Amino acid sequence: MQSGTDGAPPVGVAQELGGGVRAILAPNPSPMTLWGTNTFLLGTRRLAVIDPGPEDPGHLAAILGALGPGQSISHIFVTHAHLDHSPLAARLAEITGAPVLAYGDSGAGRSEVMTRLAKTGQIGGGEGVDAGFAPDLVLYDEETVAGDGWQITAHWTPGHFGNHMSFQSGPDVFSGDLVMDWASTLISPPDGDLTQFRASCARLGQMQAARLLPGHGAPITEPAARIGWLLAHRDAREAAILAALADGPARPSALAARIYTDTPPALLPAAARNVLAHLVDMMQKSRVIPLDKLGHDTRFALTTKPETAP
Repeated sequence: MQSGTDGAPPVGVAQELGGGVRAILAPNPSPMTLWGTNTFLLGTRRLAVIDPGPEDPGHLAAILGALGPGQSISHIFVTHAHLDHSPLAARLAEITGAPVLAYGDSGAGRSEVMTRLAKTGQIGGGEGVDAGFAPDLVLYDEETVAGDGWQITAHWTPGHFGNHMSFQSGPDVFSGDLVMDWASTLISPPDGDLTQFRASCARLGQMQAARLLPGHGAPITEPAARIGWLLAHRDAREAAILAALADGPARPSALAARIYTDTPPALLPAAARNVLAHLVDMMQKSRVIPLDKLGHDTRFALTTKPETAP
């Protein structure tokens, strides 16, 4: 991907990535989206679009402007229902007549645990959810869709979001927000689920892709190394949380401030959501217990005191 002076590709310009793939960067940079959302175009004549991106007239014009003579859009795939990935799908479908395909609406794919937590209304979350999203066609796990010169296999890969899918096309996998090279993904219950995230990362690794094309940032040319790093990073975070709780019960916000020492203050609320995801995961493994009614900033404690070295 051709980069500007800050490492970002130019906004709104279709960039050739090889393998019949082009990427268009949306104009929505932020600490959570890096340069912005990557919208991918796949094929040569009747194209597939992956992640149309945010509701932005300029980005819509860039997608349509990337179509050459004789080209049109036949399918619109959405990795997950976040506001930086899915809202433009409806307008693009209206203009092109192409169906929108995804795992389900914004509530699809939640685990039983996260469904229960969502019903309590105490867990918080819901950051950036495209609540009105609903696909025209529901994709099943491992379903393959064939188009004009392209073929996509959809893999349900929840963790960052319940309805998150990764799309495999030949040696490439479009990994959405599950795996990115510039940051570990936000996991915020009840939409995010760390238990699912670990399983989805392991599954993505088994696909043995030559390249991951994420929703934000540059292509990942060493997928196995990046996935391994992300899982080890989560293991290290879990160990740090357990070590902090050895000093006594604490809330996710306090644990985040103690553990995420290099994180800017403005991002600590997001870090606290990641800590909460770890605590819910460890609660299911009986390693920690909530001391109050389970909510967004409940105090947690170790289930047992750690063994002391002789």
